[in-house]
Amino acid sequence: MKLEFFTFDLELKDTFTISHGSRNFQKTLIVAISEGNFTGYGEAAATSYYGVSTEEMIAAIKKVEPILKDNIQRNPEAVWELTSLLLKDQPFAQCALDMALHDLHGKRNAQPLYKMWGLKLKDLPITNYTIGIDSVENMTEKIIQFPWPVYKIKLGTPNDVKIITELRKHTDSVFRVDANGAWGVEETIQNALKLKDLNVEFIEQPLAADNNEGMPEVFKNSALPIIADESCLVEKDVVKCSEFFHGINIKLTKCGGITPALRMISEARKLNLKVMLGCMTESSVGISAIAQLLPLLDYVDMDGALLLKNDIADGVKLANGKIEFPERNGTGVILL
Repeated sequence: MKLEFFTFDLELKDTFTISHGSRNFQKTLIVAISEGNFTGYGEAAATSYYGVSTEEMIAAIKKVEPILKDNIQRNPEAVWELTSLLLKDQPFAQCALDMALHDLHGKRNAQPLYKMWGLKLKDLPITNYTIGIDSVENMTEKIIQFPWPVYKIKLGTPNDVKIITELRKHTDSVFRVDANGAWGVEETIQNALKLKDLNVEFIEQPLAADNNEGMPEVFKNSALPIIADESCLVEKDVVKCSEFFHGINIKLTKCGGITPALRMISEARKLNLKVMLGCMTESSVGISAIAQLLPLLDYVDMDGALLLKNDIADGVKLANGKIEFPERNGTGVILL
């Protein structure tokens, strides 16, 4: 077995702004695990908002390298369990490792992951394309320059409804809005009434994740479905979210990879929650892994690679609102 690490500064096409801040580059870690003639790739973005660095992720994965060498022939779920104690405080590193092991597992078995899970590529949800916070003129220009059937609009300003009202003049595409926890209770309820008339599909994470007192009122009175993001990080959060959200947005990096994400999807279905899978700003390595789960989802936000000036990998492609799977096994990704 051979374990390798590659770090990249992914340059974005445009400055990307949400309620937490702005960035032009995104550091990311690619983990490569080789065994025999096969190499599996995984990715995790080094997100400063969550205090994650590439150096810390590499150090964490190196700690479990002896476990990997002794168990490389086992399936990814078994390896996840064996390494979970040492990586329990490092979900981003755990994600990159688990993703690489799943890719390797699919390649060894000569099948794409979705086929190994018995899934079929039909009735797949369309990814949204994200428009970050900017001047209305710049947000409008991005929509005009990049026609897409579904947009996620990042909000968290004093003029959020005015922004959506203006953007609606330029496209009939479906809007989803993501406040990243920047709204208050009454603000959410009032905004939902107005946004529903503007063909907004749902609101993602309107309140801060720790605002547990406000969510029951929002859940009861919102005119639009509410999807949890920051409120749903790991498996134990799914049950809690079922009380005050209509659905959850699962991020592979936040929950620790494909293995726990599959369990979270199953749990959400039992609780009648809508399921969305989201991405960070990441390359086609991470996006191609998310794509394997598409048949299990109601919604998906997997536009990370579309936001990049230059991708570092080739895999699942998105074009004109459609998705193209390569004729490759595992997650279908190769580094360029």
